[in-house]
Amino acid sequence: MLFALGLTIFAGLSTGVGSVIGFLSKRFNPKFLSGALGFSAGVMVYVSLVEIFFKARDSLSVVYGEKTGYWITIAGFFAGIAIVALIDRLIPSAENPHEISNINFKEADDEKVDSTRLMRMGLFSALAVAIHNFPEGLATFMSALTDPALGISIAVAIAIHNIPEGLAVSAPIYYATKSRKKAFIYSFLSGVSEPVGALIGYFVLRSFFNESTFGIIFAAVAGIMVYISLDELLPTAEEYGEHHIAIFGLIAGMAVMAVSLVLFI
Repeated sequence: MLFALGLTIFAGLSTGVGSVIGFLSKRFNPKFLSGALGFSAGVMVYVSLVEIFFKARDSLSVVYGEKTGYWITIAGFFAGIAIVALIDRLIPSAENPHEISNINFKEADDEKVDSTRLMRMGLFSALAVAIHNFPEGLATFMSALTDPALGISIAVAIAIHNIPEGLAVSAPIYYATKSRKKAFIYSFLSGVSEPVGALIGYFVLRSFFNESTFGIIFAAVAGIMVYISLDELLPTAEEYGEHHIAIFGLIAGMAVMAVSLVLFI
C-alpha cells in the first residue's frame, strides 16, 4: 500500500515540474515535451486496452459468467470515460487547463493584462487540475496495488501528463503576482489531490472490495486513461510540437509498454 501511495504521490506532484519548466522556458524544447506526451499517451492507451481491460473482464467473468462479465466490463469502461467527460464538461472552458488554447498563455507577456484576471485564471486552473487528478490518482493507486510493474508504468505516464497542467497553473499566477514562490506552491498543491483521491477511493471501496468491485473499477480505470490520452495528451502533444513527433512518441510508448508487459509475464 505504501509503495502504491508513493507512486501516486510521485505522479501527482509532478505538476511542480511543469511550474519549474515555465520558469526555465528559454531553455525548454517544446518538441521534447511533444514527444514525451505522445509517449505517455501510447503507454496509457496500450496498457488500458491490452492489459487493464482484459484483467477487468477476467475478474467479472469469474463472478457473472463470460458473456455477462464482458458486457459489464464494457459498461464500466464507458462509465469511466463518461466520468472524466462530465468533469471536463462541468469546468468552464476558459479556466480548464485541458483546453489547448489555455496552456500557452501568450497574452501573459503583455504587461497590460489585468493581473486580477490572470490570478483568477490560475486559481481556477489549479482547482480544475485538482478535480481531474482524483480519478487519475485512483487509477494509479489501484493499478500499483494489483501489479507493481504496471503501477510504475502508469505513474510515469501520468507524471508526464501532469507537467503541462503544472505549467497551466503556474504561468498565470506568476504573471499576476510576479512571485515564483506562489506560482510553484499553487502548481505543486494542485497535484496533491491525486494521492488524496487515491486514498479516499481506496478507503471508501475497501469495505466491500471483492472480485466484482475490482473488475468494475479496473474497467472504469481503462476508460479514464483512454479518455485522458485521446482528449488531453495527444492534442497537447500536437500543440507543442509537430504532428509526427507526437505520433512517433505514441508508437514508441506502445512498443515500450508491450515489451515491458512481456518481460514481466
